[in-house]
Amino acid sequence: MNKIRETASYPSVVAGAAILALVLAGCGGPAGTSESPEAGQSAASAANGSGDSAGSDNSGGTPDSGDRPGDAVTGTAPKQAVPTNERAGGTGECRAADLELSLGRGEGTAGTNYRPLRFTNVSGTPCVIHGFPGVSYVAGDDGHQVGTAAYRTGEKGAPVTLRPGRTAHADVGFVQVRNYDSADCKPRPVRGLRVYPPHETNAMFIAAPGTGCAEFPDGQQLTVATVQPGR
Repeated sequence: MNKIRETASYPSVVAGAAILALVLAGCGGPAGTSESPEAGQSAASAANGSGDSAGSDNSGGTPDSGDRPGDAVTGTAPKQAVPTNERAGGTGECRAADLELSLGRGEGTAGTNYRPLRFTNVSGTPCVIHGFPGVSYVAGDDGHQVGTAAYRTGEKGAPVTLRPGRTAHADVGFVQVRNYDSADCKPRPVRGLRVYPPHETNAMFIAAPGTGCAEFPDGQQLTVATVQPGR
């Protein structure tokens, strides 16, 4: 009887073990083969060579205008290089070809006559003029220089933006050469002035017939101040 019972119970034990194995296999298979959504996303990002931060910035890590409010506030967006011949607002410097010269009426003080040397923008675009022009007397058909160039007086002023048709000026002082001994001055007739606008290498000419000193040991026969706005 004992053998019959033991033999009869053996299939039941085997069946139970088989069922238990199937249950365990059903639970253990997915746990060993599946990935969580987070793990899959990280793997895809790594495969693409970028993380979430790069994915949120279509510029490849370079801040774009307006995409990131923080960048706009702190000014971390990259700035384009500005050409060296341009000033504030992208306006270029005034060149000789942009300008027309004229001389205003003079005012005399202590043997020197001061006249405004005027620069008028005759181009179609604004330009910037800044600093001291170069000024000297010239004579003869060849335009040779007479005496030394004008001596700069005062401090360099602020840049002046000239819109088309507008004018800036620099005061030029003309010493009365007749007040000096001709042996020291060596007076020469002059045709006018050779003028270099600030930061310009091309000269301009304006007629101003008179007398200059080929030599001027006691000082300067011409002076020039910085460019200022207006006539």
